[in-house]
Amino acid sequence: MTGPAERPATDGRREERPGAGRAGGGERGARPPAGRRTDRPARGGGRYGGRAPRSAVDLPRYAAYEAVAAVHRDDAYANLVLPTILRDAGLTGRDAAFATELTYGTLRHLGTLDAIVTAAAGRDVQRIDPPVRDALRLGAYQLLHTRVPAHAAVSSTVDLVRAVGPGATGFANAVLREVAGKDADAWVRQLAPPMESDPIGHLALAYSHPQWIVRAFAEALGGDLGETTRLLIEDNERPPVHLCARPGLADPVELADEVGGAPGAFSPYAVYLSGGAPGDLPALAQGRAHVQDEGSQLVANALAQAPLDGPDGRWLDLCAGPGGKSGLLGALVAERGGRLTAVEVAEHRARLVAQATRDLPVTVLNTDGRAVGDHPKLPADHFDRVLVDAPCTGLGALRRRPESRWRRQPSDLPPLTRLQRELLAAALRAVRPGGLVAYVTCSPHTVETHVTVTESARRAGVPVDFVDARPLLPAGMPGLGDGPTVQLWPHRHGTDAMFLAVLRRG
Repeated sequence: MTGPAERPATDGRREERPGAGRAGGGERGARPPAGRRTDRPARGGGRYGGRAPRSAVDLPRYAAYEAVAAVHRDDAYANLVLPTILRDAGLTGRDAAFATELTYGTLRHLGTLDAIVTAAAGRDVQRIDPPVRDALRLGAYQLLHTRVPAHAAVSSTVDLVRAVGPGATGFANAVLREVAGKDADAWVRQLAPPMESDPIGHLALAYSHPQWIVRAFAEALGGDLGETTRLLIEDNERPPVHLCARPGLADPVELADEVGGAPGAFSPYAVYLSGGAPGDLPALAQGRAHVQDEGSQLVANALAQAPLDGPDGRWLDLCAGPGGKSGLLGALVAERGGRLTAVEVAEHRARLVAQATRDLPVTVLNTDGRAVGDHPKLPADHFDRVLVDAPCTGLGALRRRPESRWRRQPSDLPPLTRLQRELLAAALRAVRPGGLVAYVTCSPHTVETHVTVTESARRAGVPVDFVDARPLLPAGMPGLGDGPTVQLWPHRHGTDAMFLAVLRRG
């Protein structure tokens, strides 16, 4: 078993640019463009970088440092803070791409990088001053996972440490030169426990996931460690951007041509983007499309396509924020002359749902989905189709939010699974006899998937039958299992790891 370095460098990795920081060998420090100062940190919503950088600090690297520091110091999310940091620093094109690669790559590989820095420093990484620690993580990532020349990665990181942690430059230089003495595979061979005696521990260090998550993935994959390894590798890749062409408002083939993308492999509404900033696309501003993982499209569409006897005009999204699935369901129910009720308990997320579903037949309720039967607009035995996209650990989307793998803990499961069961019970109260409920999570953890849905159906108090979800997905999709539920996977389907169970109330 070898570490992740056996895979070719991807994710926008590139050769070092001339002038990108003091790279040694006669290269000069980067000169800021006219009018852009480097004697203070880019604003990025706050002084993320602490001390002001000097002119030798490469701006893309400093932007990545700000984002990583915000994640670790402020519990920020990279996908929220990084765009602001890039914009305020005036970074676009290749510079923005490089900063993005450094940020997300460092966060994905954090566990392995920390083990390597600990070994190279001769002290636990947690004992290193936080600004210096984050700079060393970025430097180690460049050394082990990009094509940046070693001398450039070391010298530019030392420049960064000089700006954010004066007095630690000699220490940083020594640590990084030690890191550079081995490639990623060699470090894994040295530090990871043997695959033969401790496969979970080995995979956790080799592919930078907490052990409890590796164990949960392996269990969900039936104990297949080879497939678990493929999943972990895929989790560390940069995910593609998927668009959803809203039914009746955009044709996916025409949208793909418009945005320079390609139609999706499975969802009839999916478009794959090759790059760029999707927020700048006219189709999104006009409400003809929205950003949504193809797996989320598939599970929402499965609920809409499931055979149903009787009326079919009253749909319910019980956990609607931030509104992606509501946008798709709202467009689908509009074609049938019906209406969707979208429920979201958090006020700011309810506003996002309202924005995402503007001009669609959608009523947004800012209330708790468990209020079915008590809230006047959430009567029991009323809705024809109900979606429960339940709050969960999000382990199925770690490639999109890599910091989540280090924040989530097994102790998060009991309160989440209790909430999931309460929401599913509310959905089964809300749906009319003969109606359908889709239970969805962006997690493959068996406690959040099979255990939750089985126990909820058993305790429902009304007759409940499982509908085989496999025929509700496109013909020819591989690896859908034995049914009646379906688990999608990044390494099998190129989607987030979405779970789907469809229930029919008797």
